[in-house]
Amino acid sequence: MPTLTRTAEKPQLVFGEILSFAYDTFCSNKVRFLLTSLGMTIGTASLILVVTIGLTGKEYVLNQIQAIGANEVFVEYEGGADRITATTPDPLTVSDLRAIREQVSGITNASPVVPLDDRVSVNGKERDVRLLGVFPEYRWVRNLVVVSGRFFDEQDSQARNKVGIITVKIADDLYGSPHAAIGQVLKFSGLPFTIIGTFKESVETFGQTEVQSNTMVIPYTVSRLFTNTPTVKLMYFSVADQSLVPSTTEHIKRVLESRHRPESVYSVQNLSQLLVVAERTANALTMVLLAVSLVVLLVSGIGIMNIMLATVTSRIREIGIRKAIGATNREIQFQFLSEAILISLFGGIAGIVIGLALPFSIRFVSDYRVPVSGWSAVVALIVSSAVGILFGTVPASRAAQLDPVESLRYE
Repeated sequence: MPTLTRTAEKPQLVFGEILSFAYDTFCSNKVRFLLTSLGMTIGTASLILVVTIGLTGKEYVLNQIQAIGANEVFVEYEGGADRITATTPDPLTVSDLRAIREQVSGITNASPVVPLDDRVSVNGKERDVRLLGVFPEYRWVRNLVVVSGRFFDEQDSQARNKVGIITVKIADDLYGSPHAAIGQVLKFSGLPFTIIGTFKESVETFGQTEVQSNTMVIPYTVSRLFTNTPTVKLMYFSVADQSLVPSTTEHIKRVLESRHRPESVYSVQNLSQLLVVAERTANALTMVLLAVSLVVLLVSGIGIMNIMLATVTSRIREIGIRKAIGATNREIQFQFLSEAILISLFGGIAGIVIGLALPFSIRFVSDYRVPVSGWSAVVALIVSSAVGILFGTVPASRAAQLDPVESLRYE
């Protein structure tokens, strides 16, 4: 059995002997201490994994919103005040779009949206189709994904070519596949439109935008053949830098107000606020999960305290012998406290290894880059040490306060 020798002249020797004794005790009771540290391992690993899951979820949500268009500004006419009659509307026009592009800096792409509804017949099947008259830039503003074929370009728009691209859903329903739809002809109000491509949204919006599952996108210049006015339902603008979105939104609103009657109401919005809300929500969920992980750590800390109290009881006679040969209360207290810290640190380090190994293994076997926070490992190590100190203090104090005479007589 290792012994402690009081050497006031060399306190660092006492410290080293105490740690050595704690290590020897750990080695002599491996099963007990390993089972005790298992709770700490699980708690520490869960803390790191919770942070990883929170970061992954946060990154996923923000990426989804950015795919819709985090640098996007959209404008819609909402009508007028109560005193405006139904015969005096003040809608948006393409002239407004052009004026905004000239007066507002930082805009990279812009497109109007003119929705039109019609019914077509293909191979004896009748179905409703929504036409959207847009500029070629609409593809970039809305981050559309061209699945097959191509999107119409400026040349198609200027030549008023009767071409269009349809959603993958329509292509599958009418022609069996997106590739089979290329070159097919759909007639709207007697005008034949050649399908030159199929598309889908970067993020599924489940019909909550102007793009429905039955949408066909055509050049705006061709959509004018179906309308008598240059009014548009919606206008989209994309900004070069996401940080410019709030100021650009306000600038667009001022331009519209200067071009229309004061009573007219226009909705000028962006997704920046949605990004902020999503980020706060993800952070809140991460904090809730962290609280659960901390509860696991506290439970494991209570387990350490119980084991250490049992250890003190089983080693009362040993404590009496150590005090009889000169060990002070402080040295006895530090001995048992170091054992508790050693258990918690062992479990904490094992938990850190497991917690970091899982996300890094996902990185290794797949192309998905799981975000890993190095700070979570540092915090986990600090917390595991704090738990060892907190829940090891009571058993250590009890051991230090034992009477040496009574301890020697204990059986």
